[in-house]
Amino acid sequence: MEEESETGKKGHLVFAVNGQRFELFTVDPSMTLLEFLRTQTPFKSVKLGCGEGGCGACTVLLSKYDPLLDQVEDFTASSCLTLLCSINGCSITTTEGLGNSKVGFHSIHKSAEKTDRPEPSPGYSKLTVTEAEKAIAGNLCRCTGYRPIADACKSFASDVDMEDLGFNSFWKKGERQEANISGLPLYNHNHEICTFPAFLKREVKASMLIDSKRCSWHQPSSFSELQSLLKCYDANNGVRMKLVEDHTGIEIGAAVTISKAIEALREENKDEFISASELVFKKIADHMEKIAAKFIRNIGSIGGNLVMAQGKHFPSDIATILLAASSFVHIITGSIHEKLTLEEFLERPPLDSKSVLISVRIPNCESIEAVYLETESELLFETYRAAPRPLGNALPYLNAAFLAEVSCSKSSSGIMMNSCQLAFGAFGTKHAIRARKVEEFLTGKLLTNAVLYEAIKLVKAAVVPEDGTSNPAYRSSMAVGFLFDFLSQLAGGSPYGWLKGIKGYNGISMLEDFKSEKYGNLDHVKYPTMLSSSKQEIQLNKKNCPIGEPITKSGSALQASGEAVYVDDIPSPGNCLYGAFIYSTKPFARVKGIEFNSKSLPDGVTALISFKDIPKGGQNIGSVFSFGPEQLFAEELTQYAGEPVAFVLADTQKHADIAAKLAVVDYDLENLEPPILTVEEAIERSSLFEIPL
Repeated sequence: MEEESETGKKGHLVFAVNGQRFELFTVDPSMTLLEFLRTQTPFKSVKLGCGEGGCGACTVLLSKYDPLLDQVEDFTASSCLTLLCSINGCSITTTEGLGNSKVGFHSIHKSAEKTDRPEPSPGYSKLTVTEAEKAIAGNLCRCTGYRPIADACKSFASDVDMEDLGFNSFWKKGERQEANISGLPLYNHNHEICTFPAFLKREVKASMLIDSKRCSWHQPSSFSELQSLLKCYDANNGVRMKLVEDHTGIEIGAAVTISKAIEALREENKDEFISASELVFKKIADHMEKIAAKFIRNIGSIGGNLVMAQGKHFPSDIATILLAASSFVHIITGSIHEKLTLEEFLERPPLDSKSVLISVRIPNCESIEAVYLETESELLFETYRAAPRPLGNALPYLNAAFLAEVSCSKSSSGIMMNSCQLAFGAFGTKHAIRARKVEEFLTGKLLTNAVLYEAIKLVKAAVVPEDGTSNPAYRSSMAVGFLFDFLSQLAGGSPYGWLKGIKGYNGISMLEDFKSEKYGNLDHVKYPTMLSSSKQEIQLNKKNCPIGEPITKSGSALQASGEAVYVDDIPSPGNCLYGAFIYSTKPFARVKGIEFNSKSLPDGVTALISFKDIPKGGQNIGSVFSFGPEQLFAEELTQYAGEPVAFVLADTQKHADIAAKLAVVDYDLENLEPPILTVEEAIERSSLFEIPL
């Protein structure tokens, strides 16, 4: 985004929301789809929760039309992270578009019906239980928990097992399963929803230029167009690259979404790719599906993830697993083309505004396979991830990926480590790293308990979180555990390995058995489930009816359809101002003054209010508790970190929020006692609240 260009034809933005046509000629390129929906449409079902794609409260269905194939592609997207300008020619479906109390509620969306699976039994969809659980993996629930939500989704699945549903909690003793099945909501196959209106198909265009007051949005449709833009503007742009397969590996364009990359990496093409390469590609795809949420993977790109890992110290899983797979990146700066290893790319300074990450290449294992034909070597690849949640949008405490070429020793029945690449990331360092010293130590060695022990000590010394990283000991211990899991089953003498004590196993059969156990069934990956199965039978007492019986929440249908109106859903009065608090970052300090970074301050900021602006006769009271009144603004001294010190007013909520973040508070700590941060310090210094009588 840059200053408005004087050249080029003025364009406009055309899209649809729940079948309604919207056309905009002036757009702020920084406006998100969520902001537009909530401020300029009647569709308020999308909510601003975390603002970073972690909660799922802003999820919408985004549909794109391909005029060449005459096909519509539907996928979920996080509207708080989707820029409005990026949806030109698209159709958006919110909860309101699926049904309401007037026209009827839709049981479940029909996207699962587009698969080529056999027709399910009447009342069920083609959705599977696994897909139902994975579909809600990126949503947070802080009230009833995940079980009722997951059960509601799984009840439509063709392979649902009634024993696995939470509905069992309300089974009456001796009641037959058929009686409960009849009580489930039936899926109506005839309730179809048009996610892409016909009028919009006629207006789909290849490129556009959206004008605004300060900047313009450009969406180049070719690399030559991108280069022309970079010559004219000092901008950070992207290009819609495709995924290319050849005999040397897979090249993924930087703008290819993570979901598309997963699909491509899982495609079987035995005529072109050898088994060793298929192993690596599918393992990478399996790991990618465990990160973020589906609605994030649908819009997040491979290149964006890697650039964040390189320039923003983002704890990327993708960077780690591609690092272990010897991946390369293609960067263009002006007329200079560079092909770097991913390790070189991560260690370089952040890309400047003239540099563009074009693609990343994952090489195949042709050279290793050629060696295998002569020396009976095998390629092993495994990825690991430790995170608060096994599936969904949870940043990892540690991730790792190991690629090793091993062979059977000619002089013994053990396994020889010919070469290996060990990558660790997300443990509190700037970017993912290769454990070079561990690789050098293991290369050429026979895997024994002693070798494994020394390798573990080297890993513990290599994976050291930086100062200030949370749970440093846990992260280091997980790195040791991951490597032990990878190597222990190859070390024949390991007391923890399943190979110990098995008679008749020579090196070749050990290796083959290990390969079969680890990688023999790649098409049926076992994902961790969100919930455990359970069943409970209770006998209800009719005298206390309806206490003890399941009762549908009265407002659940209105909430699910987006018809429930919350305070923030009520339209604001015309020409009103919006505000945002500026909070103290010091627990006990004098506030000398507040200034803004004027270079980045948005237009529309009108005033800054503090305790000094309270009119004569007014009181600085924000709320009243049993312990007395609490100040609205900090006065001469702040009392705690996070205390409001001022209030900024602007023409929009977005501008007010930006201004609040740009505020710089000048603190003075001279001649002040250190703040009280613990209960023990409060007792020691007799700083106690008086209990009101």
